[in-house]
Amino acid sequence: MNLFKLQHMLKEFFIEDIGDNDLSSTTIFPADEAGQFSFYAKEDGIFCGTPIIETGFALLHPSIRVTMHVAEGARIAYGDKLATIAGPIQLLLSGERVVLNLVQRLCAIATMTHAAASQTAGTTTKICDTRKTTPGLRMLEKYAIRIGGGYNHRSGLYDCIMLKDNHIAFCGSITEAVTRARQAIGHTVKIEVEIETRAQLQEAIEAHADIIMFDNQTPETIREWQQLVPETIVTEASGGITLDTIASYAQSGVHYISLGFLTHSVKAFDISALVELKGALNA
Repeated sequence: MNLFKLQHMLKEFFIEDIGDNDLSSTTIFPADEAGQFSFYAKEDGIFCGTPIIETGFALLHPSIRVTMHVAEGARIAYGDKLATIAGPIQLLLSGERVVLNLVQRLCAIATMTHAAASQTAGTTTKICDTRKTTPGLRMLEKYAIRIGGGYNHRSGLYDCIMLKDNHIAFCGSITEAVTRARQAIGHTVKIEVEIETRAQLQEAIEAHADIIMFDNQTPETIREWQQLVPETIVTEASGGITLDTIASYAQSGVHYISLGFLTHSVKAFDISALVELKGALNA
């Protein structure tokens, strides 16, 4: 994860929430009063969020001490202590919600990704994400995918050419779309083509696409079409795939399965902050 970018993001998030002043905390606690709270898991899953906790509270004040009790990517269970944070009460309370919001979301994504990746056991198929991420949080959410045992698809529109149905429709054919793209890019950029029919598959193969995505196809169809694809072309399945059907898709021989639900519809992981100590900073 890019630490400089993370710091910038967290600063913006704190500014959005704290604004000019945290009225609740600063009106009832003096600046020199210290305290300590810990984050506890309220359900089972995969932990993800150490950089958020450590970097976030360090930005609020260098005197804040963070002690992590679990490793990044570790399995956690209900009641596990995740982290302990100690420092000025005003700042602990000011940063609590922003940090927890992010960690809860990343844990949810990592947990769902782990569940999805577990369904590919015994195969060579890999689980990857999509661009269906929360605006502004893509770096963090794709990080959580990796922590959960998944792989990242393209980071954005800028690092891979992906020719979907509308690109192809506007160009008139897969061949024309791939030809135009190939003429305009350098040798390090890959071209992925989304196909829905056997005829489109054949055209994408003949156009020398680097990656072919089987869009909204059954595992049986993919298994049949996979046999037609040269070993030099990477294949991907996407569309309509659920946690319950991942295993059957993985057994089709496809190289990757991309899943939007890993990021766009997870429910926040339940974590609570419990106060443990309070006192003067220099007591």
